[in-house]
Amino acid sequence: MSETSEDLTHAGMVRGLAGAMFRGALIPTVVTVVLGVVVFGVLYGVPGALGALVGGLVIIASSLATLWLMHRTAALEVHFVMAAALGGFMLKMLVLLGVMILLRDVEFLHTNSVAITMIATILVAAAAEGRASKRSKTLNVIPSTAAEPS
Repeated sequence: MSETSEDLTHAGMVRGLAGAMFRGALIPTVVTVVLGVVVFGVLYGVPGALGALVGGLVIIASSLATLWLMHRTAALEVHFVMAAALGGFMLKMLVLLGVMILLRDVEFLHTNSVAITMIATILVAAAAEGRASKRSKTLNVIPSTAAEPS
């Protein structure tokens, strides 16, 4: 695999990292949602399966939104990327809280199935994305005070 000059820029690294995180989290996240649908379907019937499916899909959408944000902000200065990441995280948590509040009174969804599947999917997605991030080849810059330019 040859690296182009685009791959070695900050934007290229961020986009590559987002792609690696997507590929690394795709299968474990989908398996978690399917497992939740099956388990809660067996335990609570159709409301349990639907609750698990909705909870899992909300988290998958949330994870995809994070990766989309990485792609959209990759070309910005580093401090803007960090600000966007923190702002995106805060907005995502508020949206997830709002979704949980709105879904708790929906009759045809088993509330605990929604919540437990959301929690499990968040944990699996975060762990898989973190693992993929750690395994990806990204450049690290370690500033040194010994070799300052004149």
